[in-house]
Amino acid sequence: MVEERFASEAGGTRHWPRELRLNRAERVLSVTFDDGSHFDLPAEYLRVESPSAEVQGHTPAQRRWLGGKSGVAITGVEPVGHYAVRLTFDDGHDSGIYTWSLLHRLGRDHDTLWPAYLAEIAARGLSR
Repeated sequence: MVEERFASEAGGTRHWPRELRLNRAERVLSVTFDDGSHFDLPAEYLRVESPSAEVQGHTPAQRRWLGGKSGVAITGVEPVGHYAVRLTFDDGHDSGIYTWSLLHRLGRDHDTLWPAYLAEIAARGLSR
């Protein structure tokens, strides 16, 4: 199992990570926050929920629904200042900047966001 670790100290954001751990073999980014919450975020989920304009568009109507990402992997985790990380994926996507608050929200709301994504791509005739 290959892991990369990034530890943080308390700072000026609402949700501050204590540890980010990339498990390449399982294609999961694990995040532990200072409020005690811990989330295991699959690479596929992070890729299809990327905050980049390429995925989110500039308005909700421009949101792009991606299929075919079930096998995607995270190839890199790069700190961006003291507030976020840039994730690089093996499909070439690297323009999403994941703030600590976004990572916390994606973890907290996974049980709502993931089924909504699956329903939306099914409605559009796409598969994972």
